[in-house]
Amino acid sequence: MIRFGTGGWRAVIGDEFTKANIQLVAKAMVRKIKVEHCEEIPVVVGYDRRFLSREAMIWIGEVLASNGIKTLLVKNASPTPLIMYYTMAHTLKYGMMVTASHNPSLYNGIKVFTEGGRDANEAVTGDIERYIAEVEKDDSTLPVRPASDLEAEGTLVFFNPLNEYLDAIIQKIDMQAIRDANLRIAIDPLYGVGMRPLNILFSTARCETEILHSEHDTLFAGKMPSPDENTVRTLQNHVTDYKFDMGIATDGDADRIALVDEKGRYYSANEILAILYYYFLEYKGMKTDIVKNIGTTCLLDNIARAYGQKCWAVPIGFKHISAKMAETGAYIGGESSGGMTVMGHINGKDAIYSAALLVETIARSGKKVSELMKEINDRFGTYRTCETNVAFRADRKEELVERIYRMHDLPDFGLEIKDESFEDGCKLFFEDGWILIRFSGTEPLLRIFCEFPENRYYEAQRLCRAVTDHYGL
Repeated sequence: MIRFGTGGWRAVIGDEFTKANIQLVAKAMVRKIKVEHCEEIPVVVGYDRRFLSREAMIWIGEVLASNGIKTLLVKNASPTPLIMYYTMAHTLKYGMMVTASHNPSLYNGIKVFTEGGRDANEAVTGDIERYIAEVEKDDSTLPVRPASDLEAEGTLVFFNPLNEYLDAIIQKIDMQAIRDANLRIAIDPLYGVGMRPLNILFSTARCETEILHSEHDTLFAGKMPSPDENTVRTLQNHVTDYKFDMGIATDGDADRIALVDEKGRYYSANEILAILYYYFLEYKGMKTDIVKNIGTTCLLDNIARAYGQKCWAVPIGFKHISAKMAETGAYIGGESSGGMTVMGHINGKDAIYSAALLVETIARSGKKVSELMKEINDRFGTYRTCETNVAFRADRKEELVERIYRMHDLPDFGLEIKDESFEDGCKLFFEDGWILIRFSGTEPLLRIFCEFPENRYYEAQRLCRAVTDHYGL
């Protein structure tokens, strides 16, 4: 069964992620495109550095181009936000990206983007799933021809849009301020696609850069290609050992980001969002709301309130963030898992642009990362989030869904519950903190987020343990 979650379709390579299923998704896209009578509009397709990604992109291209849809295939492994940007900038109806983002190396997948470079919403992915079922019954009218023949005919085109994407970022960034700051930046793409664009971008800004983990390793050195506290330790040591001003890490497809300050301290996306939002309000004098998902820090609420602005909370999934930004006019939006964007760029998360904004922030503020974070914490408080991902057997999911969402069978946390929400998972609010329990949209995991002030972090840890104990996980 091919099912699209919050981050597209992801599956284990060789199990469900097979040539047959990849082409099945592509054939479903052909059906959808033809029903909508937009086959004259090209489709752009990119890929990351995972095993089978380039081959999967070509298999998709063969299906689309064989059925009369001009297909643009990116020559080199590229960031997901590049495909979103190209879809938006060239007014394409659809774009596709072969990636499993930050999932373990045994996974791969496909993301679909719609007009404006947006993540496909539930209506679009529901259509794709319906057309998949139709194609499975009868795909005799959908031929597939070799890429070499299609390329010779001009219906399948290999091209490189990286410079156009980077130029669009450069136009929005204060490059002169960065040049004047003479910054030293260590970059860790975690064996993913962030290496080349970040190196080009910061070299153009005359920064001294050094890149870690740049070699092509489809196993990601046995770790998750996710920029978190467990994967950036080499970067932390490198920053302090060689006296860099900061370290920047990106995930496998370069749509998520993490930061390391000059002292080697790791900064989560919660803190990065706070730094950027504070920079826009305090140092650039902007008046703007911010959009976050329900698993993101309440520090953003405190900052917004202090400047007479509003922090909007939406369900998990970046499409909800970009939609709320468009609705409210908020300039910045992001999520605790590492994705963020600003108005006027793309309608999705972009670690490359976020990295450029962070470097601009340090250059223009004239402060070190740690100094800027201290300024924020002194004014708006210090919070810490405990995040726990717990795997469960597939045959337990319905039981857990029933207990959590329908029966509201929750642990006794020993704290007064001030409010609750079951809009997306189960979120409970306490006097000084909150806990969120929800299912991953891409893996068989129960995800638990719990935030309290720094001096009560023990409460966050205790509540997370209470959840896992209560459900026997």
